[in-house]
Amino acid sequence: MNKNKKDKEFYSVDVGDSTFTVLKRYQNLRPIGSGAQGIVCSAYDQTLDRNVAIKKLSRPFQNQTHAKRAYRELVLMKYVNHKNLTALNIHRSSLMDANLCQVIQMELDHERLSYLLYQMLCGIKHLHSAGIIHRDLKPSNIVVKSDCTLKILDFGLARTAATGLLMTPYVVTRYYRAPEVILGMGYQANVDVWSVGCIVAEMIRGSVLFPGTDHIDQWNKVIEQLGTPSQDFLMKLNQSVRTYVENRPRYAGYSFEKLFPDVLFPADSDHNKLKASQARDLLSKMLVIDASKRISVDEALQHPYINVWYDPAEVEAPPPKIPDKHLDEREHTVEEWKELIYKEVTEWEEWTKNGVIRGQPPPLGAAVIDSPPQPTSSSSSSTNDVSSMSTEPSDPSSDPTMASETDSSLDGHTSLSVLACCR
Repeated sequence: MNKNKKDKEFYSVDVGDSTFTVLKRYQNLRPIGSGAQGIVCSAYDQTLDRNVAIKKLSRPFQNQTHAKRAYRELVLMKYVNHKNLTALNIHRSSLMDANLCQVIQMELDHERLSYLLYQMLCGIKHLHSAGIIHRDLKPSNIVVKSDCTLKILDFGLARTAATGLLMTPYVVTRYYRAPEVILGMGYQANVDVWSVGCIVAEMIRGSVLFPGTDHIDQWNKVIEQLGTPSQDFLMKLNQSVRTYVENRPRYAGYSFEKLFPDVLFPADSDHNKLKASQARDLLSKMLVIDASKRISVDEALQHPYINVWYDPAEVEAPPPKIPDKHLDEREHTVEEWKELIYKEVTEWEEWTKNGVIRGQPPPLGAAVIDSPPQPTSSSSSSTNDVSSMSTEPSDPSSDPTMASETDSSLDGHTSLSVLACCR
């Protein structure tokens, strides 16, 4: 078939329990995962001669909230520009090999553990530099290639941290939810730091650190492990929430040496820079109940357990230039959101032609990892009420079918048996 016709004609194919309607350039569709957000399949792009992942969203236009999330994720994927964040139609990358759910089952040495954490922090810093909080970090939203390179996915719940904007507490998968979210407090960018700390703790222990069975039990699991917070912190809570928290049994918590004993770690690093004591120290600064005392992403990147990988090009990459500064404040009907999404897609089509940018760089998002990395020396509010503790987050929704580099829903169809050496 003529190549131009493939770029204009669509066909339908059943993938799992869903029907995908895609351009004919995308062939050999195979399911690789599914979840509340939709279904993901791998495909071969005949035009660009590369593999891609195609994500079909579940009910993206079910209501205004779902439609807004679909639009938000599309816009953010279009403009992010960092090697540790997934972007729309990256031109020379392949599908990732696994998500962190699979990596957690592996025995990782300090180099790999530290390097994976460094990349998570680099990606989050890039989002934070544009005033964007991810808000839904979890192992299934982080994917890894066999060369130990990592990307963060799924921006459906990400939002700008605009001053004075109501920050809803109904976000973040329960196990990785920060105390300020559980308790219905306002939150800032370091809500993502707590989530990263929970993920790293899970990588070390091989199991979830705070496996709450519901929103109330989640808080109980946190204080059982880390101890009941100080009265200064409790005084920041709404009266009704504070009354509930103060009526819970008081816990002394465990030391981080007890939570993360040496036996959980590999032998210290061969180059003698990375040690279990450093990993524990970093976790003790990330997993702090009081967000005002929790480490920031910038501070974490300077920590001795992380800064052996420090590369200014990765840490200080220019922030994404999101043109719509009031994205989260906009309200539209479902039909209006559809029109806005269609406009974004057609603008992208104008920007690109068969994978070649016409006249200017793409709207960011084309960063590529060209070589494996090597260790270097360091260079360097919402209203509080009890109801916020009793409402589970709504299922994050996603966007209409789009081709992206990968997706968070990788499952048994992918495999990763070993991670290569870090840089």
